Amino acid sequence: ENQLKVVKLNQATFVRTIENAIQFGNPVLIENVTEHLDPILDPILQKQVVTVGGVATIRLGDNTIEYDPKFKLYLTTKLSNPHYPPETCVKVNLLNFMATLEGLEDQMLGELVKMEEPELEAQREQLVLDEADNQRQLKEIEDTILHLLKHA
Repeated sequence: ENQLKVVKLNQATFVRTIENAIQFGNPVLIENVTEHLDPILDPILQKQVVTVGGVATIRLGDNTIEYDPKFKLYLTTKLSNPHYPPETCVKVNLLNFMATLEGLEDQMLGELVKMEEPELEAQREQLVLDEADNQRQLKEIEDTILHLLKHA
């Protein structure tokens, strides 16, 4: 019924599969992702959907395609305790179904800090958000500089 599309980042049809799923509102499961995601996914993760003439569109690579709001993207990894960069963490919801000793220690430490020092945990969360915002601003500045150099 949902017509889930399963794809891996290294497949030749990866981008085409995602483009079709976005247009037809099908869910996509990308398997075996690493800690660094393909930049082609950024517009999807940032939900850079633009309405042009009453039609929702998204730019994916060099193509602008229609965007169906029923589209969903799921990413899975085989990494036991992945540590994604902050700019990735703010774009996605992370669910960790793997229970490892190191992962449990990290979670317990986080919960302990939250209970014992809530202001410290709040500060840590704010630092993660600030770092992600700084990375976004840096990318915007770099893009602006490149645009200015290109058109100079």
